[in-house]
Amino acid sequence: MVPVGRALVGALVALAGALVALTAGPGLHPVSWCVGVGAGALVVLAVARAGSHEGHLTPADLVTLTRVMLACAVAALVVESWLGRPATLPLVALATIALVLDAVDGRVARATRRTTGFGARFDGEADAFLLLVVSAHVAVTHGAWVLAIGLARYVFWAAGSIWPWLRHPLPRRDWRKVVTAVQGIVLVVAAADVAPRAVVVTALAGALALLAESFGRDVWWLVRHRHGVRLVGVSSP
Repeated sequence: MVPVGRALVGALVALAGALVALTAGPGLHPVSWCVGVGAGALVVLAVARAGSHEGHLTPADLVTLTRVMLACAVAALVVESWLGRPATLPLVALATIALVLDAVDGRVARATRRTTGFGARFDGEADAFLLLVVSAHVAVTHGAWVLAIGLARYVFWAAGSIWPWLRHPLPRRDWRKVVTAVQGIVLVVAAADVAPRAVVVTALAGALALLAESFGRDVWWLVRHRHGVRLVGVSSP
């Protein structure tokens, strides 16, 4: 267990180190630096606020925090591509590491017997942020419709502020994790630009269809149970 403050300072230092390495390697524009550091700062503020009542971060939380910082570095590289300075190899490499770690934090939580509500929410938000960042990169070459993959979680959250019953807790369903993993894999393959465009577009469309099915199933469950269920926070399909 690591105190929240110490873990967050370490995460910011690690992110700065990654950005320095990227600057020394493929190069990094000052705007990209600002985006990467700014995203990291927002993550730190959010975790400090949400995790302050816990006092410490579990080993699984530290893995999730690493994933989010990797996503912040990926965000900086996405801006590089928008500026006409694509760095595909490091972008794909960092996003791939973040995806692999997604399969690690849950196992660490179970192995250490330290599963928390905060950890589960943090894991879901880390997934959503990485999908948003990578989809923003892929949308440049494959169309704005790809952003629907990255924005789905945030649209769902926004809808919950209008219809509070959408914030009711959802029952556990492992299929959500499978769908999330599919989104990440397809987006990273699309970002790598190693497959024919027709194959990539088909895969992206299929991934979006799976995501729509997952959200649709959860929304339907919430519609059916919208009366008499206690609000405990936002759940992520």
